Amino acid sequence: MLRQVLRSVSLIALVATAGCTAIGDMSDRIVGNSYQRSSQNSPSAQTALAIPPDVNARPDLPPPTVAQAQPAPMPMPVSRPASQQMAANQMPMQTAPVAAPAMQNAALPRGAAGLQAGNSDNYQIGPGDQLDIFVWRSPELSTRVPVRPDGKISIPLVEDAVAVGKTPSVLARELEEKLKAYVKEPIVTVIVSNFVGPFSQQVRVIGEASQPRAIPYRTNMSILDVMIEVGGLTRFAAGDRAIIMRNENGQQQTIKVHLDSLVKDGDVAENMQMRPGDILIIPQRYF
Repeated sequence: MLRQVLRSVSLIALVATAGCTAIGDMSDRIVGNSYQRSSQNSPSAQTALAIPPDVNARPDLPPPTVAQAQPAPMPMPVSRPASQQMAANQMPMQTAPVAAPAMQNAALPRGAAGLQAGNSDNYQIGPGDQLDIFVWRSPELSTRVPVRPDGKISIPLVEDAVAVGKTPSVLARELEEKLKAYVKEPIVTVIVSNFVGPFSQQVRVIGEASQPRAIPYRTNMSILDVMIEVGGLTRFAAGDRAIIMRNENGQQQTIKVHLDSLVKDGDVAENMQMRPGDILIIPQRYF
């Protein structure tokens, strides 16, 4: 009985041993390379890994190739039309801006621009002129007055104001200053009618003219314009012996003119320019 039990135990042990062997072989086949893993875990391999690598040691690599810089391509000239090239060559150089005449006169007092030296184109008021004085928003102050022989005018609230020798704008500014004591911010406009002008700005005609009188001087006035104003010559006039008395720089000058050749024969070469203050004297012919 005991012998059978021992035999059974031995048999079971053999079977178990065979099974373990078979299981180990199967695991080796599944995992594979068990010997290689064991060789890597050997002391020689661990010693090799324990030595740190030399960080300064570099592998022999081929020298790097340096790319040579290629020169930038030159831009191709752009052809322009001949008209544009000529305009570019003729372009004027920029200069400092010049103040306009309006800006240059801005520094002058209001109305004083018309009294600059040498400017005879602005009309100057004279005795006998009729002046229309208009005060904005003050109809009771607006009026028409003549220039007295003493060269002064009188308007409401302003008894005497010198008008002779002044331009209408200058006179208007002076009246505004005088009216500021009575009117808040007055605006005055002076309009001239029945032009006569001051004596220094007149051309006087005496002698054998159809209508001898003083004529207000106008810019670029000629002797033919004067003859039209006075209505021409009388039948007793000695036109070719007429003279002009002119004051030139304080010196009295006598200029001979040939009115018969100008008026009767149409010789325009005798049409000379007149100046302010000239006196035309037309004598009578001899019988």
